[in-house]
Amino acid sequence: MKEFSDLGAGFKIAALDLELRGAGNMLGGEQSGHIEAIGFEMYTTMLEEAVNKMKGEGEKPAHATTVLNLGISVRIDSDYIPEENQRLRMYKRIAGAADQATIDDVRSELHDRYGAPPESVLNLLSAGELRLHCERLGIAQLDRKRTQIELPNPNGNKKAPIKTFVEMLHLRFAVPEEGTLAHAAVDPGMLMKLVARNAKRGAQFTPQGILRWPLTSAKAEDVLAETRALLDSLDPA
Repeated sequence: MKEFSDLGAGFKIAALDLELRGAGNMLGGEQSGHIEAIGFEMYTTMLEEAVNKMKGEGEKPAHATTVLNLGISVRIDSDYIPEENQRLRMYKRIAGAADQATIDDVRSELHDRYGAPPESVLNLLSAGELRLHCERLGIAQLDRKRTQIELPNPNGNKKAPIKTFVEMLHLRFAVPEEGTLAHAAVDPGMLMKLVARNAKRGAQFTPQGILRWPLTSAKAEDVLAETRALLDSLDPA
């Protein structure tokens, strides 16, 4: 108990629990328990809040961060970093990175100390970069989901659209009261034009304020590349 009573203990417990039980493809389809549904960042945040309540500590001021769930393998295996404490340290640095410089420092340290990172670690670093980009754009949550959509019938019959399931990104934009996420930096007019240009592929902006964006592949490298391309297209800079 003494080891897990300091600041950030919730993260340590959550990560250690994943190490002991086996995380599977973290944030992916093989992930067990509720973490699959809510994402790794939110899982560790909720667990840390529970630990604080058990210790009788008051709630800390909320710090909103983008919840990212791309359904790909983002983990650090013991074959790459044998020391458990060092794996936890890297997880925490990436999950808590507040800028690109921190991600770059972690990447350099990994190369220097452990050699070229495997694919799952590179995915983890890329996910950290995407989270930062989402926060700059005021995106509160980004999930990859298999979604049923309706596409135009090639025969021209508007009353009988083609229904199919595709991999899609679901983006929920933040509202001011959600915490410290930046106010939405995406121009509404630009967003609507982007959706209109890609409507035939299944792009939608729902009445609930969710941007649904179709993906062409479920491969990790493609998911990351297409997510990055979408965020770039939403970025006014």
